[in-house]
Amino acid sequence: MKDWLNKKLNSKGPKKPGVKKSAAKPRGKQAKQIAKPTFNRWRFQFVIVSLAAVFTVLVSRAAYLQIIQPERLIKEGDNRTVRVKKTSVQRGMITDRNGVELAVSVPVQTIWADPKRALEYPEYENDVRWKALAKVLEMEEEELISRININQNKRFIYLKRKTNPVVADYVDALDIPGVHLREESKRYYPAGEIAAHVVGFTNIDGKGIEGVELRYDDWLVGTPSRRKVIKDAKGREIEVLEEEKGSAPKNVRLTIDQRIQALVYQELKKAVQTFEAASGSAIVVDVENAEVLAMVNSPSFNPNNRVNVAIHRFRNRAITDTFEPGSTMKPLSVINALDYGSFGTLDLVDTSPGYIRIGGRRIPDAKNRGMISLADVLKYSSNVGSTKLALSTPKESFLSLFYRMGLVDSSGIDLVGESTGLFNDARRWSDSEIASLSFGYNISVTAAQLARMYTTIAAGGVSKPLSIVKTDIEKPQEQIFSEDIARDVLNMMESVISAEGSGKNAVVKGYRVAGKTGTSQKATAGGYGHDYVNTFAGIGPVSDPRLAVVVVINDPKGDYYYGGETAAPTFGKIMRESLRMLNVAPDAQGDKKIQLAELKGPSSNVN
Repeated sequence: MKDWLNKKLNSKGPKKPGVKKSAAKPRGKQAKQIAKPTFNRWRFQFVIVSLAAVFTVLVSRAAYLQIIQPERLIKEGDNRTVRVKKTSVQRGMITDRNGVELAVSVPVQTIWADPKRALEYPEYENDVRWKALAKVLEMEEEELISRININQNKRFIYLKRKTNPVVADYVDALDIPGVHLREESKRYYPAGEIAAHVVGFTNIDGKGIEGVELRYDDWLVGTPSRRKVIKDAKGREIEVLEEEKGSAPKNVRLTIDQRIQALVYQELKKAVQTFEAASGSAIVVDVENAEVLAMVNSPSFNPNNRVNVAIHRFRNRAITDTFEPGSTMKPLSVINALDYGSFGTLDLVDTSPGYIRIGGRRIPDAKNRGMISLADVLKYSSNVGSTKLALSTPKESFLSLFYRMGLVDSSGIDLVGESTGLFNDARRWSDSEIASLSFGYNISVTAAQLARMYTTIAAGGVSKPLSIVKTDIEKPQEQIFSEDIARDVLNMMESVISAEGSGKNAVVKGYRVAGKTGTSQKATAGGYGHDYVNTFAGIGPVSDPRLAVVVVINDPKGDYYYGGETAAPTFGKIMRESLRMLNVAPDAQGDKKIQLAELKGPSSNVN
């Protein structure tokens, strides 16, 4: 049975007709047929097109980078090899007229970090040196570590700018990986708050942002030298491509006399505190050349430490704040009448019955003084007399004098933020408006503009712009009115300082001085309020004018709110000490014709 099954399995079955069995073929095996290779056209075309496309893209990209926009590659190459070196340039100095330093640059160290380098240090967060660094930088350790982690991809961050040498030495001794020192310069102001408003200050990057520092920033900065070089991978200098020499910074020499500046600051600060005033300003001008010897505001600030200082205290009120000058304008009424010829030096003005009505408005005096001289108009500060003098000439004559005296223009100090005052440019002025203008209303001026006006009177009618920086440029000047008129008005203003004058508290023992008080109410919505601005403007010595001084006391509190009570005594102290500092000889000794009043304290009914 088994043999029969094997025979059946090995049998091939019936033969197909017409097919011969090959003798060479072994039994049980089938022959393999070899397939003839065929050509696939679409695959070939796809490969060719793909290669052509890739080649075209590469060529196009290369052409774009090399021909159309090669700057990027050049820039990236330069970033790796080209370096620009700049020399550090210290900011120029600011000095007073005698060379006393008011602003200097001192070298300091800045603490900076390389976060990437710091993070490479193993377990840097647990290093006690970081805790010590945070403590000396006056910050929490977590805050310091957080700053490093946040800027982990940066190579430079500031930790503390322009620190003091003790802190810098301590940080250097810590020797923390990734923490370094960098030398910079810091602006230092030796005079502090005494000259703060004049000198101004710079920001953390050394750019002037107030005062002379801002106005003459380009002079003070200079230009650093510049070298453009190629370096290799090891930082070695291979070639110098460009070299440009810089310019040295210039020093700025002010007209300020630091001795007088300190004196004025001390007296003004004392007056502001004594009379509980909101603020005060004072200016001292050299009559001969219209140079500002002192310009002070109170309250002031310390430019070396401006932390938590209110921004309004940075304002130089002497050139920015305007006010109605009050009776300090009355000398212009006298000058205008004398210059036009409507009144003579010996003529009298009728002030009876102690008031005058113009356009339904009543303008009063403190009392009826009847017929008074031009000197008495100033001495007693008569509103009626001043009004009649102003209206005795054509309005155009009186108005033009304000323009020629520089009261509607810049004082010439040329600092950023200076105001040109407020003046009505209307073509038609009513008699009532002219009357108000004659005693210091309907116009607002700065302390600097008022100082320029009194400097012109002291200089014999010659008007010059004020200056605060010493230059070789000759100032323009104009003869506004005759020297004789200037001398006559100056002698008239001397009577203001007499025992009966409104400015008797401005007496300067040993010197003949002239001046005028001013008290003006501050304008409010719908009229005038109960706040006052007190001023005193004066000249000394009368025999040979050397100084013009203006003092402004803003909004004094208490019982004393007239210029003769607050600004006048401050003027007297400033004028006396300033003349002594300049070695000006006394001119009142042995003169029996001028009887100056002794300082007896504040009096009432003066303005």
